[in-house]
Amino acid sequence: MRTLTWLRRELLSRPYVADTALAVCVYAMTLLAPGAPPPPGAEWHDPMRPLTSYDIALAAVVCGALVFRRRWPHAVLAVTLTGFTAHAMLDSGRSALDLASAVAMYTLASRCPRRHAWIYGGLAALVVAVARVVFGDSAWLAPEMLAPIAAIGMATAVGDSLRSRRAYVAAIEERARRAEETREEEAERRVMEERLHIARELHDVLAHHIALINVQAQVASFMLASEPEQARTALGHVREAGKEALDELRTTVGLLRRPGSRDELLTEPSPGLDRLPELVESFTAAGLRLGWLLYGDPRPLPAPVDLAAFRIVQEALTNVSKHAPRATATVRIEYAADKVTVNVTDDGQGGAGGISPGSGHGLIGMRERALSVDGAFLAGPVDGGGFRVHAVLPTSRENRR
Repeated sequence: MRTLTWLRRELLSRPYVADTALAVCVYAMTLLAPGAPPPPGAEWHDPMRPLTSYDIALAAVVCGALVFRRRWPHAVLAVTLTGFTAHAMLDSGRSALDLASAVAMYTLASRCPRRHAWIYGGLAALVVAVARVVFGDSAWLAPEMLAPIAAIGMATAVGDSLRSRRAYVAAIEERARRAEETREEEAERRVMEERLHIARELHDVLAHHIALINVQAQVASFMLASEPEQARTALGHVREAGKEALDELRTTVGLLRRPGSRDELLTEPSPGLDRLPELVESFTAAGLRLGWLLYGDPRPLPAPVDLAAFRIVQEALTNVSKHAPRATATVRIEYAADKVTVNVTDDGQGGAGGISPGSGHGLIGMRERALSVDGAFLAGPVDGGGFRVHAVLPTSRENRR
């Protein structure tokens, strides 16, 4: 079995060697095949007609053409049919060269479309039949006419089936290649999504607390000499903010280390709008003048929507505290039947007014949060100074599709 496999591989890697061997075999069979029986009244009765130099030369040309059957299949078929016809003129219509024509027809059928293959096969069978009838003593419906026509037809059928099999295998390989590329692209896309998701989650978890720590540390540094009691209070806020940041970071990292779904990662470490009073209190303790309003009927929201709304408010207030620490901010939450609207505005006092374009990943993160639940997001400066963050988050499953 290994020897046959090695031989097949070697022959496939050297097509001209295989075709030369095939041509030699067909040439030998042509020379050894019996010729036509002698006509009535002939002086010799040897069933083998003596070979002439013309027979040998013509067979050499016809069989030699088979060496190039893969490169020029149409020309080789034409040469073999012409040689068969020329030989039939001298041998009363009978010749073993129809084997070469069958090999050439097989090669052509394996390399051209099915419709063309059967057209060429029909023409080749017609040439063989006409040569038998015109130059021999065979009738159109004689039994001996079936053998060469059947050989051409069988060669065409085998070549066409080989072509179909090659096309089928190529299609499967192409499909497998595309599936592999699709899997790799999908894997890369999922990796990028997870990287963005982790980056956004860590940013949202840490940015709020670090901003509060920064503000309170500045207050403590300013008040340390003149009002140590207030400085001690500010340092207490720094300690609490640091503890909360470490707790949320530990929870997030723990979820990243533990197998789970995206929803688990989204909901477990992150709060919702029910913790909005705590969020407002933390910023108020840091010195930000802040008010918040609720409209409509507050109700439990889908976990992704609740998380997105809370994170948008948190990030917007964090940016207000960084860019306009002496501004007055207002948080407005509006509950509707199929959506919740988040508005965070500030008057721009004491800074650039909330979020400045290109000032980091805040705007990008908030927009991604809104789009992740099929919502809409808008942020920009307002007339008269200040900055406004506006997000509309659908709450019904139908609206989020």
